[in-house]
Parts: sequence; C-alpha cells; structure tokens
Amino acid sequence: MGRKLWPARAVYALAAGLLGASLAQGADPQPRPKGSDTTVVRPGDVLPPRVAEPCTPGRCPFAGQHVTVLVAEGQGIGGPVQEIKPEFEAATGATLEIVQRPHEELFATLISDLTSGTGRYDACIAGAWWLGELVAGKHIVPYDRYYKDPRFPAWDIAEVLPAPRSLLVFGGHKYMVANDHDGQVMYYRRDLLADPQHRAAFQKAHGYPLAPPATWEQFRDIAEYFNGKDLNGDGEPDHGLLLPLRAGAQGMFHFMSLSAPFVIGPDNPHLYWFDPQTMKPLLDSPGHVRALAMLVDLVQFGPKEMLNWDLGRGWDYFLSGRAALTLTWGDLGALAQQPGSRVRGKVGSAQLPGTFEYYDAGRHRWVKTERPNRVGNTTGGSWAGVISRDSKAPAATYYLLALMASEPKSRVYAARGWDGIDPGRRYHLLPPKGSGRLDDYLQAGWDAIDVQDYLQAYDDTFSNPLQLPYLRIPGAFSYWQSLDLRLAAATSGQLSPQAALKAASVDFEEITVRLGRHAQRSAFRASLGLPR
Repeated sequence: MGRKLWPARAVYALAAGLLGASLAQGADPQPRPKGSDTTVVRPGDVLPPRVAEPCTPGRCPFAGQHVTVLVAEGQGIGGPVQEIKPEFEAATGATLEIVQRPHEELFATLISDLTSGTGRYDACIAGAWWLGELVAGKHIVPYDRYYKDPRFPAWDIAEVLPAPRSLLVFGGHKYMVANDHDGQVMYYRRDLLADPQHRAAFQKAHGYPLAPPATWEQFRDIAEYFNGKDLNGDGEPDHGLLLPLRAGAQGMFHFMSLSAPFVIGPDNPHLYWFDPQTMKPLLDSPGHVRALAMLVDLVQFGPKEMLNWDLGRGWDYFLSGRAALTLTWGDLGALAQQPGSRVRGKVGSAQLPGTFEYYDAGRHRWVKTERPNRVGNTTGGSWAGVISRDSKAPAATYYLLALMASEPKSRVYAARGWDGIDPGRRYHLLPPKGSGRLDDYLQAGWDAIDVQDYLQAYDDTFSNPLQLPYLRIPGAFSYWQSLDLRLAAATSGQLSPQAALKAASVDFEEITVRLGRHAQRSAFRASLGLPR
C-alpha cells in the first residue's frame, strides 16, 4: 500500500464530528497510492520489456479510438501507465490520454464522472476498497468476456496468490485487472538478531532465544530489548520499533493487520468488522480491545515523534538503521535496496506475528491455540484498473489494462519497487514456490538474501487460509477514517483502548444508518461471498 496520505482538511472535518453528507455520498477522501518518495533513497531505472508489437497500418485493432485513464499524480502506481503509453498506442492504433489528479481528489473525480454519466474516463487505477461502491452503483463493467479472448494481451488470474486474487472479483465477476498486490509484513534487522552478543543478552533477559518473533508478545520483548541501543553505529541511541501512527496517514492500517490474529482464527474466519446478520459493528470486541492495548503498549519502544509521522518519514527512520522492527507494505523492502539505504543486506522479512488466543465474536468466547495463530492480510489499496460503464472504447481500455497485467511487465514492476507495485503472483516468487527469477531482483539492486526473505514473507501472508476480511462496501473509507481518528486518540493516551473502540463502533453505526442498513448488509454479505 505504501504512500497514501490524506488531506488535512478531511481529517479536521472528521475530528470535528462532521462525518455527514459528503461521506454519505461516497466522497471519501483518498489516501495516496504507494511510491518511493522517501528522502534517503532514489528509484532505479529498470525498464519492463516490450510485450505488444506495433500493429500494421490499416490493420490496427482499435485505430481511431481514444482511451482516457484516470490516475493519481506522481510516479507511485501511475508511473507505469505513463511508461506503457507509446507501446499501447503503437500496438493498437488508439490514442491514450492520461489524466492525473491529486490523490485526495481521485475517487471524487471518478465518482462524479460516473454518476453524472459524462463518460470522461474510460478507466481508473482504483483502490480495492472502492469496488463495493462501484459495483453496487453499476458504475463499472466486468471484463469476463475479454479475459480469454486471444485478441488481448494474455495474463493469468490463477497466477495471483489466493488472498489478492479475491480482491479482483465481486459477485462472481472479474472487475479489477491485476496490478498491485498490497499486504503488510514484518521487517526486522537480520544483522541484529544474528549478533552473538545480542543473542546471549536477550536469552539471559527473556529466557528464550532471540529470533524473528512468532507472536506479538515476542515482538514486544524484542522491541523492548533493542530500544535505546545504538543500532546503526552513529553513537546515538535508537529504537526498538518504528510505527508511523499519525492520524490521516494510515495508522489504522497498522492496527488492522496487528489486530487480525486477536480476532480471526479457525473458528472465526469472517467476523471482524460487522455481524453479517445485523450489520452491528464488532470493533469493541474483547479481541479488538486486547489488540489495541498491545499497540498502545508498543508505542513506548518507538520514537515519540512517530505519532505524528507519515509513512515516508517513518520509512526513512528504518532505512537509516534506527529501528530494529517495523510492519508495513512491500515498498519498504524494495526501498531498502536502493542507494542511500543503510540497511541493504540486513533486512529480514516475515509474515506478521500471531497470538496463542483469539476472540471468537460469533460465540463470544476466547479460543486458545497450540501454535501461534497467524493471519494473513491484504491491507492496503491493491491499486488496479477498472473499466467505466460509460466507456466508448471498453475493449481498447481492457487491452491497456491487460498489457500492464502481463507477466513480463509484472515481473519488472514487482522487482524494481519505485512504482509502488508489490508482489503477489506465483511468478514473482522464487522456486520452488514459484517461477520467479532471482536475476530479475538482482538486476533491480536487491540483496539476494533480503529478497528471498521478502518473497517468502509475501507467500506466507497471501497463501494463508486465514485472512483479515477486506472491507469492500459503500463508504468503506468513511468507516476506516473514523477508526483512524479513534485509534490516534488511544495511541496518544487521550482515550483508553476500550473507550476508543467503543467510540469507533458508535461512528460505524452512524455511518451504516446514514447509508442504509439493508443496503450495507447486502453489500457486506456479497463482499464475503455470503448469500444476500
């Protein structure tokens, strides 16, 4: 997911309790798509190969047609669309117009065009949480009829790992053309955890070996141990962890991923957001409260300024070697390989830690597990193309999106990092798990050990049968934004974890009532694959 920042005015409006009309109408403020505009690294220049050959004059399949695609400003996510323009136009005879809008205006621009019937945009590189609203409003069309048609660039949806694949479809139809695959993993300083002196001291202090944490309690112990030590050799004390938690800068996503194993488990695979029968929010369950108490406890082991940091500032801190642990998106693993990073060759990655007990919200009881209960996630935007219902060139539009989804392109996008497109397909993984090529990553500047850890972490995360349910209903970001502000009140000490989540539940209920409980229930059940 990476770099997604919200407009300050939207945060202030919500903080004042103004969840009202604009949110009810679906005009959710949008966080930024990912990208590598951190300050200590710079992007490389690895280019994807040509996939589509130029068409023969007089035989171009979409000659004279015009495709307009709406993208967010900047290189993150939007960069590959700019990059592919000459190839697309030469192969099809169509012209491609790329319209950029500030990130916070992207959804509002699209939904205004769709609801007015103007038909200005044929496609948009959209966030996955938009899908419920776009489908419910019949604003976009599925691409099922084009998918296996040999006239279009081939790509295989089965190559997408199970969790991100589920975000491409809705109600049994394919709507999003695979592009970016978001999910959060844990990053740790491999060099620190392997250091003999640290290993001996940690064993003495905690009574078990220093290793990548399998539970959040172990994560806490390791963060506590390294907090205050010099971790990058500059003589200054550093921190045990890094978690950018500023309200309006994606702090709630960190909580979602962290909280998943406190709530989701083998006996409760779905009940995290709402009761699908009543649409009553579940956020104040004992599992959610325990998870937030853990997050609040962890704050003491990071720089106090991180409560006001966005992702870029936080990532810089880790890339400068000043934290032992963090959890975030795939962008950080790629950025750690770029010139300017002080941790290249030192970054281990793993699936997020778990718990030995989770709260089953359906049965209202705690369930103990013999092994750590680890839960995968697709936390983030998973930015991908959708086709407008009003497009006058839907086939040419699909050609563009399929070209970007093709294997040769996707291999490069996932390896180079600066474009914000994260791995999530079998051919991104190295053998024996996939058909990826280590050379692709080495050419993009990766350290060989770093990338093996990184890809294994994403395989474990996306192939895990237990997943944090992804919220894909109208108003999804309104719900998330309200949660974000309540979480910020807890991590800053203004509210207790229980009070913060109770307040968030009240917010959720108000949003549901405003948007219509019956409609929200129907959309929520459809998003989970349940009968309406």
